[in-house]
Amino acid sequence: MTFQAEWLRETLLGLALVMAAPALADNNPDDGVVTDFLLDNGMEVVVVPDHRAPIVTHMVWYKIGSADEPPGKSGIAHFFEHLMFKATSTHAAGELDRAVAAIGGSDNAFTSYDYTAFHETVVPQALGEMMGFEADRMRNLILNDDVIKTERDVILEERRSRIDSNPQAVLDEEIDATLWQNQPYRIPVIGWMQEMEKLNRTDAMAFYNKYYTPNNAVLVVAGDVEPETVKALAEKTFGKIARGPDLPPRIRPVEPEQNTRRTVTLTDGRVSVPSFTTQWVVPSYHTAKPGEAEALDVLSEILGGGNRSRLYQELVVRQGIAAEAGAFFQGTMLDDTNFTVYGAPRGDAKLADIEAAVDAEIARIAKDGVTSDELEKSKDRFVRSMIFARDKQEDMANIYGSTLATGGNVQDVQQWPDRIRKITADQVKEVAARYLNLDHATTGYLLPETQAGN
Repeated sequence: MTFQAEWLRETLLGLALVMAAPALADNNPDDGVVTDFLLDNGMEVVVVPDHRAPIVTHMVWYKIGSADEPPGKSGIAHFFEHLMFKATSTHAAGELDRAVAAIGGSDNAFTSYDYTAFHETVVPQALGEMMGFEADRMRNLILNDDVIKTERDVILEERRSRIDSNPQAVLDEEIDATLWQNQPYRIPVIGWMQEMEKLNRTDAMAFYNKYYTPNNAVLVVAGDVEPETVKALAEKTFGKIARGPDLPPRIRPVEPEQNTRRTVTLTDGRVSVPSFTTQWVVPSYHTAKPGEAEALDVLSEILGGGNRSRLYQELVVRQGIAAEAGAFFQGTMLDDTNFTVYGAPRGDAKLADIEAAVDAEIARIAKDGVTSDELEKSKDRFVRSMIFARDKQEDMANIYGSTLATGGNVQDVQQWPDRIRKITADQVKEVAARYLNLDHATTGYLLPETQAGN
């Protein structure tokens, strides 16, 4: 179980093949034709057929993440993800895991800021059984104080091992808490230790009863299945669950205007190579004006999306001063998101030199824009990357699930490649100039102890 969705950039980069999928799937004309429908209780169902291999990925996405948690209850979303693997009135704890393992499948779950998802990859014949398990634990968990205490100890140890003992993870938390002044994205998904320690059965049951309902969930099934089969199985399992109360709109605190440059520095003896990360608050696909998020995606690819990007070619290849340098835009978020650049020196190079070189590339794009060659090649890389996503049905399920859980719809996914192809060099220049203002950035520095005074 994890509390971060680290595949987001890779899967979003792959969206473009959705439009090309029917042409690529020669074996079955129905491959790639996505079906979307609602059950009577309000649960949305998306089916992505792919008949090239006899496997299926089954995912249930709940529109609840760490950014929706009540004040003072940080970590409850991730904590409840763990609790969903406990006993129900029908199945013993661990029975789902054993059933999946017995047929050579896999299962897991993850929590992010805007959603929590549970997934299994199995043979098609087991799909109905997986739906039965997921429908059962949607409403029939048995939670007592002993279960709560045991699993609370697990997440506390998870925080110690994954965050508190990792200097980069500690710095990342502090950068988030500094970048976001009011928005709940400033709170770590796993939670703050002092609040996690106080989570109890009352908190868990209130969270369960409010959010784990069919009308707050999306079912995504990708693989060797037919839409009619999925619909029949979904109605037989999830469809039997009563609709929950309608939830209010997910309106969160609004971030104030960013008008200062802030820095966060962590010095640690375990760090051997210094590094920096600079972030800006920018619109997501859900909050941006038309074309802005797509332009930010293209900008991130041109600036630092891989070994053909400006930062890599200039700092790693040509000058040879950087061990790494890149950029990242996490567009699939319910609220505004962040645009990130990062770098680390190589050999005798100084961190300040890397940071200055990265800043110079950003300023160059904001002033002079990008070339038509850069623009077209970045779009091509977006399109080609979907070939790899299409070969991994779990990536397709992730694309649709994360989009629908953050305010989008199936049409948004299917129309995304055309929107990317329409982005112009002027639009890329405009978002760079508008949003990547160094006077409004938050920069984190991770330094070895010997560089504490530098």
